[in-house]
Amino acid sequence: MTSVDFHFNTPDRLHHACRLVRKALRAQAATDDKPLVVYCSQADRLAQFDELLYSFSDDDFLPHVDADHPLVDEAPIILSSRPYSPDMPRQPNILVNLDDAVPDFFSQYQRVFEIVGPDELDKELARARFTLYRDRGYTITRHDLAAAKA
Repeated sequence: MTSVDFHFNTPDRLHHACRLVRKALRAQAATDDKPLVVYCSQADRLAQFDELLYSFSDDDFLPHVDADHPLVDEAPIILSSRPYSPDMPRQPNILVNLDDAVPDFFSQYQRVFEIVGPDELDKELARARFTLYRDRGYTITRHDLAAAKA
């Protein structure tokens, strides 16, 4: 069954997502065989994240492509604004959800990351996502970044 991690009180959702992607790549949790997918139906937010993957670290290269790219079957990190799951024999491993809603296809993945920023609207939308996962019986792990800094 899919497990869900909520990272909340993040000062910047997109920067935090970049750090999660980098960590997964370094730990071999995102590979050519088990890609990590970043989903957001809002094309402008996904484009902003795409640009940030190139610029947030001078020391890291995070190889990523759009789900429509010809090399999608070879990429460890895939960005998609539509429902996407890699074709077999690749395994849908990690889904980083940057959308405001829970994507219908999330249960195809072993693990889902939800990132919650500091503004009230983001928190309200995240509460709705949390409730949906909880009410369907998914295991949820909470990571409070404010508590980590204290």
